Amino acid sequence: SLAFEGEFDFVDHGAISEESVDYPDFAEQVAGDVVWKPNSLGILICGTGIGMCIAANKIKGIRAAHVADVQSAKLSREHNDANILCIGSRITEEKTALEIVRTWLTTPYSKDPRHDRRIWKISKLESK
Repeated sequence: SLAFEGEFDFVDHGAISEESVDYPDFAEQVAGDVVWKPNSLGILICGTGIGMCIAANKIKGIRAAHVADVQSAKLSREHNDANILCIGSRITEEKTALEIVRTWLTTPYSKDPRHDRRIWKISKLESK
């Protein structure tokens, strides 16, 4: 969080110690913020990012993307309007993770009609 201090407003829900924690609890907190605060985004980090992504995507209205490279970060925002970014601290080097975060936070959704249609269809899946 210090890398972007002053550039973006953020709330840190992160673990405050090195003790093992249950990542679904953090995914739920961040996803809750994203759902209830319009136009907000969330970032979740765990060992691989996979568990966080699975947990966050269980929350209605969340489109979490597991990202390990800058291009995927860009496309997850442009095409999928992803509202939560999931990164694995054990699989993504810090320099790359910071590039991913900056790209993801500064890339807008394209609003292309084909992407709107697909996101609408994804939202419909939440009611099944």
